[in-house]
Amino acid sequence: DGARHLVVVDRDEAGAKAVAEKVGGTAAVIDVADEAALRELIAQVESDQGPIDVFFSNAGYVTLGGLEAPVEDLQRIWEVHVLAHLYAARALVPRMAARGGGYLLSTASAAGLLAQFGSLHYTLTKHAAISLAEWVAITHGHQGIRVSVLCPQAVRTNIEQNSPNLGTLKTGFSVASGDGVLQPEDVAQVITEAMAEERFHILPHPEVSEYVKRKGTDVDRWIGGMQRWQGSLFSADQHPATWLKEN
Repeated sequence: DGARHLVVVDRDEAGAKAVAEKVGGTAAVIDVADEAALRELIAQVESDQGPIDVFFSNAGYVTLGGLEAPVEDLQRIWEVHVLAHLYAARALVPRMAARGGGYLLSTASAAGLLAQFGSLHYTLTKHAAISLAEWVAITHGHQGIRVSVLCPQAVRTNIEQNSPNLGTLKTGFSVASGDGVLQPEDVAQVITEAMAEERFHILPHPEVSEYVKRKGTDVDRWIGGMQRWQGSLFSADQHPATWLKEN
């Protein structure tokens, strides 16, 4: 769509370089949960290429577990799903505001609007990512800071391969594919259209909008339905209610 330049960022150097070559951009290798590294990258890009107009904060992975899951796992996923978005905003909002505005786009999940069977940590952090985006939009909108948050269900990416402890229990995550598994290029098209309209929620699976309405209209009924759905998905030895006892 005519971007002056694209910078592709990942911990996977080979992957970042392959994508950068495909789109005619450059690659950078950092861990986005490292605030100092992210700030240094942003400063370097603006020095080399000029002002960053759009920043897409997209890193993420999935964990499995409930109340018994180690706090250390929560801390790490919190750093990637929430603090990485915060670090980007903290570095970029002052720069963008000083020059009249900019666009922050972050990936959360439909799980952040609803819930994720089988993963307490994923649900918590995706809800927090959406809350962070809401706060930035409310607080800095008058400075020209536009904000959107991407909340898809299943997309054909390598998130499962990059998720450390899914093991064999994927029932809760396969639910997300019930409304279809989208290709990345299809999601990209939805994102482009939503950003042109400056929509806050970007919902590549339109069914999610209806689910959110049902939850908002009658949350008790929604929770009851989710309880029944979870009970139909998990066998007795898989059910999250047994995890704490087993561990």
